[in-house]
Amino acid sequence: MLRALLGKLRTAGPAAALGVALAVAPAAAVLQSKALSPVATLGLLAAVLLARLRQGRWPLPGGPALWLALALFGWGGISAAWAPDPGRALFTAVQLGGFIALGAAGCVAVARDSAVARQGMLLAALGGLAGGLLLAGLDLASGNAIRLAVRGLSERPGIAVGLKPAASVMALLLPLAAAVPGLPAWQRAVALLAGGGIIMALPGEAAKVAVLVAGLVGLVCLALPKWGPRLVGPVAAVLMLGMPALLGPGLGHGIPAAGLPASSAHRLLIWDFTIQRIRDKPLLGWGMEASRRIPGAGEPASAETLARFGIVPGVPIYETLAPASRLPLHTHNGPLQVWLELGMVGALLAAMLVFVLGRLAERSARPGVAAAMLASAAVTGLLSFGTWQEWWISAELLGLVALACLPRALPSIPGARVARRGQGS
Repeated sequence: MLRALLGKLRTAGPAAALGVALAVAPAAAVLQSKALSPVATLGLLAAVLLARLRQGRWPLPGGPALWLALALFGWGGISAAWAPDPGRALFTAVQLGGFIALGAAGCVAVARDSAVARQGMLLAALGGLAGGLLLAGLDLASGNAIRLAVRGLSERPGIAVGLKPAASVMALLLPLAAAVPGLPAWQRAVALLAGGGIIMALPGEAAKVAVLVAGLVGLVCLALPKWGPRLVGPVAAVLMLGMPALLGPGLGHGIPAAGLPASSAHRLLIWDFTIQRIRDKPLLGWGMEASRRIPGAGEPASAETLARFGIVPGVPIYETLAPASRLPLHTHNGPLQVWLELGMVGALLAAMLVFVLGRLAERSARPGVAAAMLASAAVTGLLSFGTWQEWWISAELLGLVALACLPRALPSIPGARVARRGQGS
């Protein structure tokens, strides 16, 4: 019996395991975003183990993207020495560094699998994306009845907000629809527009912007196939490295925020406070996970600060923002969080990492798809969620392995040279 089971596992292969994860992930994100972490972890572990069973060796990753990512989290671990919560800082650095290495190994495992298996994985990913979009649309149309039923509730104020993570996950994966095998271009365009329309209807401004930017990047890459994909990496690196300088002057003078939604105006206040704290420790930062415990973060903005942004008594959003904390848990801006916690050293490592990822996207078999996915991830990182949130990193790793299943996609993943030497199909 054990021999028969091992035979079936060898037949399944690593692409099948990650195909299951990609098929389940969008619906899991709709029902509970935190479920993405175990889905991705189990899928990646299964892929690595199946690669060892089927291919006869471990899918050892490598390449500059992986080493830069490990260097970034290694620096985060070192920063535990001066972080406000050393235990949390060290745990996050080790946990996420290991997760990134597992994701890179999963990419190598998929790249070594057969072309037929990779195509099946892509179809599973696209089927999962379609299912997730349909589930999210039905939940929204039913007044979140599906998600309430899963939680055993009849009502819960604010439950619609829980669709924001799912919208961002599906915005990240949506460009894969441009690579549907066997469909003419107009049908792929219809699939992209339909998926984008559903995401635009869901809660979450960041996901909406991500869809629009990814679509724009995709069109630029279509019109300029040689130069379009080359722009995403450098632009993302400049934003990572220069974000405090880019936002600082405008925030310092006060950006009129009275007419903005409360969530958007609050982000301006958060970023203003964050940049002030970055200036206190610009080189080394406050330490990984320090955003949760920066001095003064839990206090409301002063009346002078609120007035600088035009948020004064009588303005509709004043009652909401006057008591709001200046930095609730994280910065809602990835580059600023990296600068705040890891300083210039961390920002340089992160900028080099996104630049290398941009170069890998440029060299992939579907550079337009890869560039659009990178742009979508960058927009979400700039506007929403904590940089170290495990469920979001899980989504990014699943997006990376999905790109690895595209035909001839070996150059687009960490460890590509290792995989090329080992692939015989």
